[in-house]
Amino acid sequence: MSESHRSRERLDTPREERRTWRRRPHREDTFGTFAERFARFMGTARFLIYMTLFVVLWVVWNTTAPESLRFDKYAFIFLTLMLSLQASYAAPLILLAQNRQEARDRVIAEQDRQADARAHADMEFLAREVASLRMSVGEVATRDFVRSELRALLADLDERAGDLPEDRGADAGDRSRDGGERSAGHRATSHRDGGDASRPGTA
Repeated sequence: MSESHRSRERLDTPREERRTWRRRPHREDTFGTFAERFARFMGTARFLIYMTLFVVLWVVWNTTAPESLRFDKYAFIFLTLMLSLQASYAAPLILLAQNRQEARDRVIAEQDRQADARAHADMEFLAREVASLRMSVGEVATRDFVRSELRALLADLDERAGDLPEDRGADAGDRSRDGGERSAGHRATSHRDGGDASRPGTA
């Protein structure tokens, strides 16, 4: 018997699916949505027009129709009962819709408050960052300072460039003087050597 039970529960064979009736999940928000739709419809001009036409037709029919066809006599008790039932059901539905709207408003207000808090924190962070950037920029050399420094450097270079030709002229004069002195000394020594050489020949 155990072997037969094992053969039934073999893992290499697909399991048969059994269709079971599943109940759809109940939406707790369904009645609230209906209440909001009903309250929204009652607040429109269409509902007012429909209600006015219904009451007028009811009164006209039960007033001008033959006695055998009238279903609500002059006091219109049945119409009053219907309107009372409508009002008794409409009031709670409207209150329910208002409560749901208030709950949504509270949630939206809380979300807005959180968003405002985040925006305020972001603004404070940006303000601190801007302040730090201003402090760091204050320590960096400005454009006017750089221009003044460059102008001072250019003026210094111009002064040095004006002093260079005089120095070069003085150096050239010194060099020419040294060259002249050297050539004169060389000539004097050569003349002396020539005179000394001519003397023994004459003797």
